[in-house]
Amino acid sequence: MNRVSIVIALLAPAVSAANYGPGFRQKVVPVEGCTLSATVGGKGPTVLLLHGYAETAQMWKPLAVQLAPRFTVVAIDLPGIGDSSIPASGIDMKTSAQRIHEGVHKLGYDRARVVGHDIGLMVAYAYAAMYPSEVEQLTLMDAFLPGIGAWRDVYDAPVWHFRFYGHTPELLVKGRERTYFEHFWNDFAADPKHSIPEADRRAYTKVYARPGRMAAGFAYFKSFLKTADDFAELGKTRLPMPVASIGGEKANGEALGAQVKLISANPTVVIVTGSGHWLMEEKTEETIAAVTRALEEPATAQK
Repeated sequence: MNRVSIVIALLAPAVSAANYGPGFRQKVVPVEGCTLSATVGGKGPTVLLLHGYAETAQMWKPLAVQLAPRFTVVAIDLPGIGDSSIPASGIDMKTSAQRIHEGVHKLGYDRARVVGHDIGLMVAYAYAAMYPSEVEQLTLMDAFLPGIGAWRDVYDAPVWHFRFYGHTPELLVKGRERTYFEHFWNDFAADPKHSIPEADRRAYTKVYARPGRMAAGFAYFKSFLKTADDFAELGKTRLPMPVASIGGEKANGEALGAQVKLISANPTVVIVTGSGHWLMEEKTEETIAAVTRALEEPATAQK
């Protein structure tokens, strides 16, 4: 480890991290510009799990426990979020994918099946598009792909949070992080009473309330237009691996399904009936079943 990496590691927060229980271990991985917090466990082909906004890698616990007997699970907090440290620059989807790719290799894995939800979906797509020979399967869960197809129908819809970032928004939400996140957890669910559990709401609020964390989260939204340019270029080449989209009936399922048909020759499109955006929490069993089916597809190139 070089001197810069040592300094970054010392500055990174202690790993309180996603707690998946017995059989999983926490690792802190130095990469370019930051350290990544990874939760690793199981045996078999590698599955990389990338969480979304207003959550951390903790969201994947029910899935990780189910996958561990058949897959090696690697769940990573996105740069700047959870227990990964905050980069000084480059908090965007493509750069995050590059950092996570470096982290996956440092953990000792050369190939992976990649799953992403929300903004983690965008990082997952960037990962697969930049390193297609290393991705055996890609699952994209309930968000949209900037720069692909009719992406502006989502980006320009009357959802104010896509453009809510900067110094003033940071001041407005400081000390009120839970109030801000309740908008996402409640309004994006099909039924707010069956959305993010209370214990997770408290944990996520505590994590994001730490210094610099809300700014890091906002930086991902600020990067959407850059991401659109990046994805428009990456999208010129269709993905060779099997691709699945899984979206909520009451959220982005249909729109995401239309987009994946532009990046993949023969994708699997799954609409989870009765679910909003928070698939893992709203329809846990149905979502785990859909993800597992996607991961079990043969890791062969599509015709």
